[in-house]
Amino acid sequence: MMTRRHELWTVLWLGTTLVAACRPAGERVVLGNGTPGVAVGSDTVTPAAQAGAQAADFPPPAREVADIVAPRWTAEDDRDNAGEFDTVVKLARITRGQAVADIGAGDGYYVARLSPLVGSDGVVFGQDIMPEYLALLQRRVVRDGLSNVRVVLGEAHDPRLPAASVDVALMIHMYHEISQPFALLWNLASSMKPGGRLVILDLDRPTYGHGTPPSLLDCELSRVGYRRLSRRETGPEEYVAIYVAPTPAQRPTPAAVSASLRRSPCRSP
Repeated sequence: MMTRRHELWTVLWLGTTLVAACRPAGERVVLGNGTPGVAVGSDTVTPAAQAGAQAADFPPPAREVADIVAPRWTAEDDRDNAGEFDTVVKLARITRGQAVADIGAGDGYYVARLSPLVGSDGVVFGQDIMPEYLALLQRRVVRDGLSNVRVVLGEAHDPRLPAASVDVALMIHMYHEISQPFALLWNLASSMKPGGRLVILDLDRPTYGHGTPPSLLDCELSRVGYRRLSRRETGPEEYVAIYVAPTPAQRPTPAAVSASLRRSPCRSP
């Protein structure tokens, strides 16, 4: 039997498909930072950062990868009532003037709330690998006049964010959906400012159940040089883990990452 959450995901997926199908091919769009882009079908094409390491330079994870099922985790009112955004922002110490990247931004729940928080002297990168989700996000950016938001189409192994540009990166209820975590984390580190923090909100459950056991998360991130600063339980099965990204000098080479994982793979407990 389908659960209520699965029913919500199905409705959201269908809604996303219909919205994308209504966008004319070649329609001109304007990104949140004023840069013109082109919508091709459901694709929002944006200027991308220089490509980083390739997926083939790293092994795949030794655990199941959850499917990407919807542009949002659950209803926005429910998340607001639970205080999710406020909790994450407080733990992440996000303040005015910072550059924040929402990796897997979907249709923009965090982006819309981060934009006024960081203000006109800050920037929010709304990044995703699903063009149809970015089409929804782009419409929200234009509708709400979020002039400090940049919409970025990434890849499964590379967020395609500008180098040394991000103070805080967020991965909200999506780490378990990353099919190339070691390449993605390695490339993300290139986009982080010195001392930049990666904040991950997930559930303590198997990855096939749309969660990530904390010990598995620690293992995968540490292999790429990320160091955990804190982890706090924020709800039933839910936690927020914060890591400091490695500098280029601290980050192991792709070959070293691969050799380490061959010796001792990161497996689910």
